[in-house]
Amino acid sequence: MEMLGSGEADLRRAGEALAAGRLVVIPTETVYGLGADAFNPGAVARVFEAKARPSFDPLIVHIASFDSIEKVARTVPLLARRLAEALWPGPLTLVLPKCPELPDIVSSGLDTVAIRFPSHPLARKIIEYSGTAIAAPSANPFGYISPTTAAHVARSLGDKVDFIVDGGPCAVGVESTVLDVSGEGLPTLLRPGGMPLERIREIAGEVLLPKMRGGPVASPGQLKSHYAPHTKLFLYDWMTSPDSIRIDKSARSAVIVFDALRSRAFKEVSLFDRVCVLSGRGDMREAAFRLFALLHELDAEGFDAIYAERVPEEGLGRAINDRLWRASRK
Repeated sequence: MEMLGSGEADLRRAGEALAAGRLVVIPTETVYGLGADAFNPGAVARVFEAKARPSFDPLIVHIASFDSIEKVARTVPLLARRLAEALWPGPLTLVLPKCPELPDIVSSGLDTVAIRFPSHPLARKIIEYSGTAIAAPSANPFGYISPTTAAHVARSLGDKVDFIVDGGPCAVGVESTVLDVSGEGLPTLLRPGGMPLERIREIAGEVLLPKMRGGPVASPGQLKSHYAPHTKLFLYDWMTSPDSIRIDKSARSAVIVFDALRSRAFKEVSLFDRVCVLSGRGDMREAAFRLFALLHELDAEGFDAIYAERVPEEGLGRAINDRLWRASRK
């Protein structure tokens, strides 16, 4: 594994490596992605191997311009086009009918494909230099916490990848919102994420909300257990009284709370060895930005258990709560 910087020569080198079938970790505004040429089945197979990712879990394909959508999508319905024009580039993934040239390994055999146009300037440059579309799930072992820094990737994947491009901390900090707009019916939210549902509704109107269901996985992030630290994580409801939470007092434990007010309440009862705050001022963007980095930090500190409270279910709070629920012990 070789670490690359953000200079033009390194970005070109990363793009050329992708075109040559290598695995390159790229920074995006959401989380770091493990990239491979989406039209190279052998390279994509290495992504599944490096992550130990099950083959039934499809990948998101990243493009560097709106016009590139036609490389991977068979058709682009009117609503999908309106959403893309308004919200791309950004943390929104659209599920569309797949073009026949795209290998089935990318979509896990489905006739749809998840497509994203990232806003991170380094990601877009690298994709442009590659001359292709890039399949890029989060750059972490399958089921583990998503990486928001290059150091997270280096620790978890190391020599399983060829290059890591260090673009600094990810600005959004949670994965993209995934919206199914492949059919003629109402759009369906498959995964809450970095694009708030409220913003999508301003353009799309009514949106069907996600539900746990059987059958094929239509997009990344739909499995019941995901984004989890090695340390056991337990989830409780927003505004639960600290002294009503059942914990093992003989164990070394940490708690994650939303804001400074909740932090004071938890510190007063002295039940936890460490009290961590997502955002002192209760800012949902800061909370999303800090979530995965904080889970990485606590996981490395060797606690016996991590407790986390749900945040208000609004804006990016939906994505935060979704990630916490999938990471927790059910």
